[in-house]
Amino acid sequence: MPKLKSHSGAKKRFLRTASGKFKHQRAGRRHLLTPRSGEQKQFSRTKNFVNKTEGKILARFLPYA
Repeated sequence: MPKLKSHSGAKKRFLRTASGKFKHQRAGRRHLLTPRSGEQKQFSRTKNFVNKTEGKILARFLPYA
């Protein structure tokens, strides 16, 4: 059976943890951060986990992750 290709966009955006969950960075951290409060910036700094349903889809996108 041939090798499967990983989805190149998903490779750049998601990381699989040791427990098998997928982790990603929250959106909105690139620019225009000056008018935001520290609480808003701190919230967007944290990593976020993908829910179980989307995790199954990502598992197909990243077969070797």
